Amino acid sequence: MSDHAASIQNVTKKVWDGSQRRTVLDGVSLDLARREIVVLRGPSGSGKTTLLAVAGGMLSPTSGEVYIDGEPTSRLRDADRAAVRRRKVGFVFQDLQLVDDMSVLENVLLPRVPDGLERTDVARAEALLARLDAGALVAKRTRALSGGERQRVAMVRALMNDPGLLLLDEPTAHLDDARARTVMADLAALAAEGRAILLSTHDPRIAEHPAVNRVVDLSAGRLGGPSVEGGSA
Repeated sequence: MSDHAASIQNVTKKVWDGSQRRTVLDGVSLDLARREIVVLRGPSGSGKTTLLAVAGGMLSPTSGEVYIDGEPTSRLRDADRAAVRRRKVGFVFQDLQLVDDMSVLENVLLPRVPDGLERTDVARAEALLARLDAGALVAKRTRALSGGERQRVAMVRALMNDPGLLLLDEPTAHLDDARARTVMADLAALAAEGRAILLSTHDPRIAEHPAVNRVVDLSAGRLGGPSVEGGSA
């Protein structure tokens, strides 16, 4: 097992924007250590979501390398990179991407489907839902959930394969102070179990939280300035 859950080394990502290629990430390097919570800040359009996707193997970089648990992933075939991602990365999307016509339990079990569902998967899903105070939601349709409930379900789904790297895009958007504090308490506990956590946010409540180990700023696709040390958690 690598000391770092992920290591991003001199990554550049270019995309087509009409007839021109635009640089979204420009020579970004970032190590994510286990038991560490790193906050990624930056204005809209700075490349935060793209960096999360590259860090988790959802996108391949144009140049540079991304190691997940010590394994180089950038030049893997799509299917092989997806297999690494499924085993080692959990992702909570900004829009959560829950399937409204499914129950909470069915949504949570989705990451296990490619490997074949087993009875133990249901038990794990129910235990994780209970841990995140969502046990009573197991049979509900996700369309009936509140925003905070949907966020908890998305978090549980991201944890189903017990990933060493957890990536979250604006996890406290539209949450009140009490629920934002609960999210950070949950993330602190998950990091203490050995996970690396990278989350993007505009929320000052998160960047200033004592559980955060580092704050890094992204602007125009580049990480700039010294890291800001958070609390000791």
